[in-house]
Amino acid sequence: MKPVQALALVLIPCACLVSRGDPPTPASAPAKGSDAKPAAYQKDVLPFLKAHCLDCHGAGKGKPKADLSFAKYTDDASLVADRKVWDNVQHMIKSREMPPKERPQPKAEEIDAVSAAIQGVFDRADASAKPNAGRVTMRRLNRTEYNNTVRDLIGVTFKPAEDFPADDVGYGFDNIGDVLSVSPLLLEKYLAAAEAILDEAIVIAEPPKFAKQTFGVIRTNSTTAGELGKVVSFEAGEYRVRCTVGGDHVGPDPVKVMLRVMGEDVKAFEVKAPADKPEVIEAKLKVKLGTGRVGVAILNPDPDKKRVLHLKAVEVEGPFDPPPVTYPEVHKRLMAHKPDAPPREAAREIVTRFATRAFRRPVRAEEVEKCLALYDAAEKKGQRFEVRVRAALYRVLVSPHFLFRVELDPPNVAPGTTYQIIEYELASRLSYFLWNSMPDDELFALAGQGKLRQNLEAQVRRMVRDPKSQSFLHGFAEQWLTLRKLDLASPDPKLFPSFTPALREAMLRESLLFFEAVVRDDRSIPDLLDADFTFVNEELARHYGIEGVKGAEFVRVKAPAHRGGMLTHAGILTLASNATRTSPVKRGKFVLDQLLNTPPPPPPPELNIPELEEQKQLKGTLRQQMEQHRANAVCASCHQRMDPIGFAFENFDAVGAWREKDGKAAIDASGVLPDGRKFDGPNGLRKLMRADKTAFVKCVTEKLFTYALGRGLEDYDRRAVSAIVAATGKADDKFSALLTEIIKSDPFQKRTSPEK
Repeated sequence: MKPVQALALVLIPCACLVSRGDPPTPASAPAKGSDAKPAAYQKDVLPFLKAHCLDCHGAGKGKPKADLSFAKYTDDASLVADRKVWDNVQHMIKSREMPPKERPQPKAEEIDAVSAAIQGVFDRADASAKPNAGRVTMRRLNRTEYNNTVRDLIGVTFKPAEDFPADDVGYGFDNIGDVLSVSPLLLEKYLAAAEAILDEAIVIAEPPKFAKQTFGVIRTNSTTAGELGKVVSFEAGEYRVRCTVGGDHVGPDPVKVMLRVMGEDVKAFEVKAPADKPEVIEAKLKVKLGTGRVGVAILNPDPDKKRVLHLKAVEVEGPFDPPPVTYPEVHKRLMAHKPDAPPREAAREIVTRFATRAFRRPVRAEEVEKCLALYDAAEKKGQRFEVRVRAALYRVLVSPHFLFRVELDPPNVAPGTTYQIIEYELASRLSYFLWNSMPDDELFALAGQGKLRQNLEAQVRRMVRDPKSQSFLHGFAEQWLTLRKLDLASPDPKLFPSFTPALREAMLRESLLFFEAVVRDDRSIPDLLDADFTFVNEELARHYGIEGVKGAEFVRVKAPAHRGGMLTHAGILTLASNATRTSPVKRGKFVLDQLLNTPPPPPPPELNIPELEEQKQLKGTLRQQMEQHRANAVCASCHQRMDPIGFAFENFDAVGAWREKDGKAAIDASGVLPDGRKFDGPNGLRKLMRADKTAFVKCVTEKLFTYALGRGLEDYDRRAVSAIVAATGKADDKFSALLTEIIKSDPFQKRTSPEK
C-alpha cells in the first residue's frame, strides 16, 4: 500500500471534525397554543366514534377489527401521542372508506366536523410545540453527487464513482443520510478514486532526457523480405538511428535494404560491406511518442540464398529536440499560482484554493498545513513540484470534509436549540438539492458576503435554468416515480414482442423529459397529471400510434386524446403491471403510494391469499375475477381504494399500449371511489385528481421535501409542509413557488441541536 493511502485510511474514519466558530442564531419563540378551547376529543371526536366506530373498534369482547381499538384514547394528548394512527383514521373517514358501506353512514357535515376536530387537535399541538427544524445525519456524498462534485471541482469528465458500491435507499431516495453508510469496500474505492482523479487532472512529466540505446546482435542473417530489428520505446522528438549491417551476394546486384522505424519506411540503402566487415547505415528523423520496431528489411531477397543480409546491431540516439510538455486546461487551473512565489508558498496557494472549494467553505490555516505535510514528505524524497502538490491534493480528496456534507453545531449551543445554519452550509444544501453537486462561484461568493438568503428566489430561478439541474430533475423523478424499476420489468416476449430494450429506454426517457419540461417551464404541479404534451422518438411514437416521428431523437408532441400526464406514460404503466397481464391492484397502489402519499397497509399475513393466477376457480373478466378475489371483508377495505383507480387504466395493456378489448371482452374502465365519486377511464380519473389537487400537491411537496432535506419527514415538519402547500397554492401551484418555499422553510434553513 502506498504511504499516502495508508495515511488516508486513518484520515477518513478518525478525522476530528472541529466545530464552527459562528454563534447560533436565536430560535424564534414557540407559538402559543389555543389553550382556551375545550378538549376537542371528548367534545367533538368521541361522540362521532360512539355513533359510527366503537361497535367494531371499541373495548368489547374479542379482538377489534383491523387491530384498532379506540378505548385507549381519552383526551387530545392521547391523539397527539399516536398521530400516525389518527392521520389514517382521519383519512379513512374523509374518504368515506369507513364506516363500512353496510353500516349507517354519517352525514357530510358530520364528517367535516370530526375531521376538523381531529385536525384542530394536531394544529394546536404543533402551534404550542417547541420549534424543531430537525437535523440530518452527517451524510456522505452519494455516487451521483460524488461524480458531479468531482466534475465541477476539477473538470474531469469520467465518472469515478461508477465503480462504488450501490447507494442504499431510504424513504424512496438514495440521498438519505441515515442509510448512506461507509463500508470498508467504499473506503478502498475512495482511495482509488482519488488516485484516478489526480492521474487524470495533473500531468507529471519531465522533458525526455537524451539517451543512447545500443542493442547487440539481433539476428545473423536473412534471405527473405521479413524485417530484422528491435522494439524500441520513443518519446516524441528527433532521433538518429544507426544499423550495423553487412551483406553477402553472388552476382552483380548487392543487397538492398530499407531502414524502417515504427512501421514507416525511412531510407533505402545498398549494403556493400561484407558480413565480416559490416558498415553503419543511419538516418535522422522525427518520431512521435510510442513504441515500435527499428530495423531493416531486405528489398531484393533471393530464395536461392545468393543475397544474404546480416544485422549486427541497432543504435538509437535522442531525442535531440524534445517538444515542451503540454498541460491540459484542468492541470493549468489546478496548478495556477503567483509566478514568483517560492515553491512551498505556491503549493500553499494551490492547496488553499482547492480545499476551500472541495470543503465548500473557507479552509483554515491548520487544515492547509496538514495537507502540506504530505507535500513536505514528498519534497524530502526529492520529488518534483507536481508530485509534491499532488500528494497534498490527495489528502483533500480523502478528507471527510470533502466526502461528507459536514454541518456542525455552533460551540456551546444549548441542547434542543433551533438555530440558523451558516450561509456556506445553506449554499451546499441549495446546490446539492438543485444540482446534486457543489456550490458554484456565484453561490460561494454570495455566502461569503452574507447575501445568499436575501437572493434565494433569484438563485432558484438561475439554478433551475442551468443545465446542471438536469441531474436533480431526472434523479428525483426516476426515484419518486420508481422508474428505476423499469429495468426489472419483464413482459412476456411472446405476448408483447414490441417490448424491446430500445422501447424500455424510450419509456424511461419520456417520463424524465416530461417532468423536466414541467419544472423548467414553471408549469403548475397538477399539470403533471394532465398536460397535453409528451416526448417521443420513433420507437415510442410507433408504440403510441403517433405518426410523423422519425429517428432516435426525442421531440415534443401533442399527446393522443386518450393520453395526457405522466399516469398514461407507457413506462409507468409497464412497471405497474405483471408479466402477462395488467394489474389494477399495482396501478392503483402506485397512485396511492407515489401520487397521493396514502399507501394502503400490507395485507394481513395470516390471510395468506394466493395470487389471482393461482385461483383457478375464479371466472369471468379480470374485473369480475378481482371482485371474487376480494370477497374477504378485510381485503375489501383496501381494495375498494386501489382497484377502482387501477381499473381506470385498463385500456392500456401490460406495456402501456392502447386497447379497446381484453381478449374478446370490451374494456370497462369506469370506477367509483369510496366517497361515491364516479369516473370513466384515465381522463375521468385525472379530472377527479385535478379537482382534488391539494392532495396531489401535498404529496409532491412531501416527496420533494424529503429529497431536499435528505431525511424522512417527522411530525414536527407538518407545519412546514402545510405552510409550503398553502404558499404554493397562492402562487397557482407553480413549481418555482414550491422549490422556493421549500428552500425558505425552517427545516431547510435551520437545524436543531440534539437533546441530551
